[in-house]
Amino acid sequence: MTTATLIAGIPAHNDTLYHRIRFAVGDPAACLELPEGRLLIVRDIEMDRARTQAHADRVACPADFTPEGGLDGDRETATAQAAAEALRQHGIQEVVSDRTLGLLFVEQLRVAGISLRLDPNLGVAERRQKDTNELEMLHECQCVTESAVRMACERIAAATPNADGILLDDGEPLTSERMQATIDIFLLQQGFAGSDSIVAGAKDGGDCHERGTGALRTEEPIIVDIFPRSARNRYNGDCTRTVVHGAISDQVQRMHSAVVAAKEAAVGTLRTGVKGSAVHQATVDTLKAHGFAFGFPGKDHPSDAVTMPHGTGHGLGLSVHEPPLLDDKGVALVKGDVVTI
Repeated sequence: MTTATLIAGIPAHNDTLYHRIRFAVGDPAACLELPEGRLLIVRDIEMDRARTQAHADRVACPADFTPEGGLDGDRETATAQAAAEALRQHGIQEVVSDRTLGLLFVEQLRVAGISLRLDPNLGVAERRQKDTNELEMLHECQCVTESAVRMACERIAAATPNADGILLDDGEPLTSERMQATIDIFLLQQGFAGSDSIVAGAKDGGDCHERGTGALRTEEPIIVDIFPRSARNRYNGDCTRTVVHGAISDQVQRMHSAVVAAKEAAVGTLRTGVKGSAVHQATVDTLKAHGFAFGFPGKDHPSDAVTMPHGTGHGLGLSVHEPPLLDDKGVALVKGDVVTI
């Protein structure tokens, strides 16, 4: 049986497809790994650019592989039809595809009588093993991300509280929304897309991934979590810090000490071949040793219960959340993995 590989979608949104062809367009595309080489099907107006920029042996457009009944007027359907016709013309009987393949492509393969097999790891392993160039791009992204976090924390720390404890900046209440906008502007000036940054104070900060709303207050921990994507290289940074304006309570000091120790334990466990679950367990054990619980608080817990309800970290690359996970079922780490802790 003659087999080929198909990865398809919109490269500007499908990170696995972009990683393979290194060509970002906002229209549908299909990458076919054929016995003769890599065929990339793109919109006709993108062909010249694709020939010079994309990682492909041959570039074509849907019209080059028009099926007997003609191409549909919808671009995505037409691309799927052309991909199926190209596979048929090359005598392909079976296609292996990844977890991102859309049903339009699945249906056109069915119509063409080509069997389909899912490889859930297709594209995942390649993206995990970052090469030198990717590591350099991620380093650049992380440097900008950390500078944005520093800017935000320093802005909060320099604010002036009013009599009610609300932080003021230039005489106006400093809110989560103002800080989020300030972060977005800072990132845009550095060539990064806005990231739905989190600036969450008080109870908002205890709700994982709550972006935060309303006025920020003195003597309360404020979560700053920034995870932008570079508009130039499409890779992401990710950094979370906690800032307190004014006096820091004993409880927050204890929490901070526990987190610093847990991070150190996790980093010390991190190496090729170790499972992500082992890295996570090092975090959990350290937090418990400092007197803190793990998991979501139960219904009988007090409203101010302190726990860690999530994993230790995740992979970072073209997606801000990607394999491997540093969590209960985390797999073995491989050379080239880039992870957050």
